[in-house]
Amino acid sequence: MPVTPSVLIIYTGGTIGMVEDPKTGELHAFDFKHLADQVPELKKFEVSITTISLEKPIDSSDMRPGNWAEFARLIQENYTLYDGFVILHGSDTMAFSASALSFMLEDLSKPVIFTGSQLPIGTIRTDGKENLITSIEIAAAKIDGKPIVPEVAIYFEYQLYRGNRTHKFNADHFQAFQSSNYPVLAQAGVTIKYDVNAIQHYVPGKKLKVSTQMDTNIVILKLFPGISAKVVKAITSIDGLKAIVLETFGAGNGPIDLELFSYLESALNKGVVILNITQCNSGSVVQGKYQTSSVFNRIGIIGGADITTEAAVTKLMYLFGKNLPLDEIKTLLRTSIRGEITETA
Repeated sequence: MPVTPSVLIIYTGGTIGMVEDPKTGELHAFDFKHLADQVPELKKFEVSITTISLEKPIDSSDMRPGNWAEFARLIQENYTLYDGFVILHGSDTMAFSASALSFMLEDLSKPVIFTGSQLPIGTIRTDGKENLITSIEIAAAKIDGKPIVPEVAIYFEYQLYRGNRTHKFNADHFQAFQSSNYPVLAQAGVTIKYDVNAIQHYVPGKKLKVSTQMDTNIVILKLFPGISAKVVKAITSIDGLKAIVLETFGAGNGPIDLELFSYLESALNKGVVILNITQCNSGSVVQGKYQTSSVFNRIGIIGGADITTEAAVTKLMYLFGKNLPLDEIKTLLRTSIRGEITETA
């Protein structure tokens, strides 16, 4: 007889887990032990579903690396017991959390699917039910006994994305996420159509390795026309700073400002890593393509290729959290370790 697949749902907080109090109209988190009462369709699933809810649900705007560590440990503790995992999470910082988990869960060989909703699951027009139902189906899906999606992903509004390739781009529409530089992993319609060429390949025999230390001595410096060199000086002088995510124009360009460059170079000389990423929603940094980015190559700024801001921040936190030698960190920033960047020859 076929074995019934099993999925663990981890409720962390967010709109999807809210119901409206009929008397006051206020939204509050419901007890996920009674999940089937809110989503009776789950009773028709040929999947064994278990739910875990954090003692205190977290608004995703208040998500912190310590929370990511808790999620990673929950997956590690239950890894051999379930075929897949669904993490219910607020959408605002979901791309950060999915990116972080992709790095923290090394040699992952089971699906970890993040999902949520724009409307509470108890409302009539909610997008939460479909997001939840399909996420469970994807987390449980196998072919020839092998998981179809053995990686950290986000499912939202009929599309499955690689977690560390996403960003939230819309606060009002059900289609809240984009993966501008990488194809969707699956499209849900009458059937779920998987892009097997885009999905991380399953490798049997892997033993999950979990890293929960994240170094938060990271800043984002977004360039804009007229940015004051004094601002750059103040940021690069932060005590204990390990890395700067430098959001530049277009294909990695910045203003020709010798004073600004001097502060960036001074930070590099002190061992601060600077990773150059584009402010554009899609495209890639190509340092040296234009004169305005050639100086970045000269002083030692690292080109971030097509990495997202969310993945850049969490990758740096992860790498510095492992206390690796600086040269190794710089090499790994140029390397796709979880499918987060497109490497060029």
